[in-house]
Amino acid sequence: MTATAPAREAAPAVVVHRVTFGRVLRGEWIKFRTLRSTVWTVVITAVVMVGLALMMAAIVRTMVDTPEMAEGMSQDPGLQAIGLTGTTIVSFGYSFGALAVGVLATLIVTSEYSTGTVRSTFAAVPRRLPVLWAKLVVIVLTTAVVVAVALVIAFVSTTPLLEDAGMSVDLSDPEQVRALVGCVLYLATVAAFALAVGTLMRHSAGAIFTIVAIFFVVPLIFSIVVQASDAAWTDWVNKLLPSVAGERIISRGAETDALLDPWVGYAVLVGYTVVLLVAAAITLKRRDA
Repeated sequence: MTATAPAREAAPAVVVHRVTFGRVLRGEWIKFRTLRSTVWTVVITAVVMVGLALMMAAIVRTMVDTPEMAEGMSQDPGLQAIGLTGTTIVSFGYSFGALAVGVLATLIVTSEYSTGTVRSTFAAVPRRLPVLWAKLVVIVLTTAVVVAVALVIAFVSTTPLLEDAGMSVDLSDPEQVRALVGCVLYLATVAAFALAVGTLMRHSAGAIFTIVAIFFVVPLIFSIVVQASDAAWTDWVNKLLPSVAGERIISRGAETDALLDPWVGYAVLVGYTVVLLVAAAITLKRRDA
């Protein structure tokens, strides 16, 4: 009699899940929150925004007892433009926040291209566009939550100093509420803008340089040009710059023809962002990984 061959064990069945936007979103969230650099950036952003608000509140409190300082700050053109109020102080760290979330938003795209992991991502999600929209949801919602939490902590921690200085925040004033809510909207939109730039450029250094130039360097240059030139076109270009227009939603300064109305300015920034996101989606579909 011949020995019978042992029966082969059946291979376990492989369960293949359909690619849905929910699963893509969950995957992007896991990638986002498991990076130490991401967590540290988010925490530092909130801490610095609160710290800058406390620093400014302490300066304003000291200003009450120092008439010379009060007079100097009242004549400062930068403070006149944004309006020195309680809401200005609570949201004082928004410029640092814009830089931090801008860099973070570019890196969540460009880092995948630099390490080559984007090929695995697109192999799992061949349609590609759900990846972009999932990254957009993650970075925008994360930014909104972090900024909102930072503003709440800044509001609570600066209230005693601001009350002593006679500049407490009045949450019954629609304009002050608009400035605080506008800070969240502005930084969330900057994050979306930066994500689109990162998707278009795919290179970390180039994308970060572009964001810094658009939101910090170019506005500084044009502020000098506007003061030095009487040409009407300089005023128009200046007030239509993404940062200058978008920051109007936060500003409590006096209305002027040289700047857009708050909601109009924010709409201009949103328009830039939508155009860039559409361009990013088109290039993402057409270019090789």
